[in-house]
Amino acid sequence: MMKNLAIVDLGSNSVRMAITEIQTDGSFREVKRVKEDSRISEGMGREKVLQPLAMDRTIAALKRFKKLYEGLPNLNVKAITTAAVRQAKNQKEFLQRVKQELGLDLQVLTGTKEAYYDYLGVIRSLDLDHCLILDTGGASCEIILVQHKKARNLISIPIGAVNMSEQFHLGGYVKAVDLFKAQMAVNERLNKIPWLRYAEHVPIVLLGGANRTLARMSRNYRHNARGSIHGYHLSARAVFATFRELLSRNLVQRKKISGLEPERADIIVGGMLPLVALLQKTDDGRVVFSESGVREGIIAEYVQQRNKQ
Repeated sequence: MMKNLAIVDLGSNSVRMAITEIQTDGSFREVKRVKEDSRISEGMGREKVLQPLAMDRTIAALKRFKKLYEGLPNLNVKAITTAAVRQAKNQKEFLQRVKQELGLDLQVLTGTKEAYYDYLGVIRSLDLDHCLILDTGGASCEIILVQHKKARNLISIPIGAVNMSEQFHLGGYVKAVDLFKAQMAVNERLNKIPWLRYAEHVPIVLLGGANRTLARMSRNYRHNARGSIHGYHLSARAVFATFRELLSRNLVQRKKISGLEPERADIIVGGMLPLVALLQKTDDGRVVFSESGVREGIIAEYVQQRNKQ
């Protein structure tokens, strides 16, 4: 019997929902995908408290999504949330509100589980034996070392596009002193990951909103904006050129860059920091974009489990 799997993915910056039809033979196709930038991590600060306005915005988006899937036959809903809610002191209160208002049991993914789903999503869609996967979200980034198609090491660190941009004032025109402090903070985190030294000669596979934005900006610059960014390649040199371009503009000027969604203009510098730091540490110099990540990893796991039954 064909199943409808609705995956609700509440990230720190955006909330996404994808509906996938899964056939009895395990084949599947995505029939709908929607996204809203509800930015639940906005204003969390060092106290790590979800703000009322951000929670209201997010719940409103979840209600709109529910209307799209609630009438489907043979429906399975899997709702997950990541770094912002994972780190939040008032996590329980928010999860209860979601349960009361939507009847949804939001599963808070550990950083390790999120990284593992990223790995599953990438490995079944890109033909790479060795790589370093980087998923940059709003409040964390996941890093996975892949050797011989296996996830050798994985980690989640609390560095993301929203929290870095807020903490180090990277939203408007970026001062040298703020950029330096932010880069020092990122490097300090990365230097504590001993196995990163094994990733010196492998391409970096990029996931997450900030990285997808980089791909779109680059493609628009090259007047090649059609189709999926999956498998799209860039050199380290091109990444650094884009980063320089972003740093040379204020917020109003940044919003006019083709391929950069205006609502991401204030967090794109913070969002690119982990990639820029990793490219400075490695010498392969290639980056590859993946459209396939956590949601696709969840589908792969779901199909696997279904086949075992």
